[in-house]
Amino acid sequence: MGFLRLDPMMIKLIITVLLATFLPAKGGFVPFFEWLTTAAIALLFFMHGAKLSREKIVAGSSHWRLHLWIMFSTFIMFPILGLLFAWWHPLNISADLYNGFLYLCILPATVQSSIAFTSLAGGNVAAAVCSASASSLLGIFVSPLLVGLVMHVHSNAPGNGLEQIGKIMLQLLVPFLLGHFSRRWIGSWVEKHRSLIGKTDQTSILLVVYSAFSEAVVNGIWHQVSLATMLWIIVGCLGLLSVVLLINVIAARSFGFNRQDEITILFCGSKKSLANGVPMANILFPASTIGIIVLPLMIFHQVQLMACSFIARHYRKLNDKAAEQEQIPAASSGK
Repeated sequence: MGFLRLDPMMIKLIITVLLATFLPAKGGFVPFFEWLTTAAIALLFFMHGAKLSREKIVAGSSHWRLHLWIMFSTFIMFPILGLLFAWWHPLNISADLYNGFLYLCILPATVQSSIAFTSLAGGNVAAAVCSASASSLLGIFVSPLLVGLVMHVHSNAPGNGLEQIGKIMLQLLVPFLLGHFSRRWIGSWVEKHRSLIGKTDQTSILLVVYSAFSEAVVNGIWHQVSLATMLWIIVGCLGLLSVVLLINVIAARSFGFNRQDEITILFCGSKKSLANGVPMANILFPASTIGIIVLPLMIFHQVQLMACSFIARHYRKLNDKAAEQEQIPAASSGK
């Protein structure tokens, strides 16, 4: 039952939300945390850019059919499911929560966990590196455009679409590119200190979550989100992930992909990035609504980790069994 464990990042998120609930940032601390959050996000994307190896991207970039389906799953199929869910509107809850599900659906895929689960399951790691990195980079442009397209009726984000994209490029894309172009000088240091970079990653997200939930608490988030509503969000995340996983498996087999590519499609085409989503929400939405909008994303983050951990181990067992069956005839012919 190891797949049911909370991952360390989720525990930290829960602690951060509790801290924001009982000790929210108020008064003069608000501008300080806003500045600190902006700096942390810039550092986060600088490090993401520095980690990205051009050699690995080139190695996996030739598999265009696989990448095309993963991008379709991430930026077309997911948003369509989100729109259908918001249109269905099964429960009478806050519109911001439905916006949260919709926002979750338009985000890019994760990088680290997509690659890690693909590797664990015995999938096409080179293609996963290329696809997940491309998704993360494309998401800086595509996700804000999709927010404008599918959330313009509900979103109260300040400024027009071009303004928001400009802010995102300045806060996310520019540090990312600076980090990537600095790789020739800091690349070896980055490779040696990956654990330190992972901590920077987590710290940046936790700062944004603390700032967002501080504002949300001041605006009465816990009067809008009851225990029953939290359970409903969990069920909604499980349902959404199950549908996407099922469609991706059927598509991979229908299009004739081998098992390695099927694994890559499954893990890269079903994930949503907390690392991209939380900072982007900080730019796209009013401070008073960010906390409730990112709540479904935070829960989906844990749900996808638990489900994909179980699925990855299942594929690993299948691969090990297939390898054993191949070795038996080889051993017999050698006698």
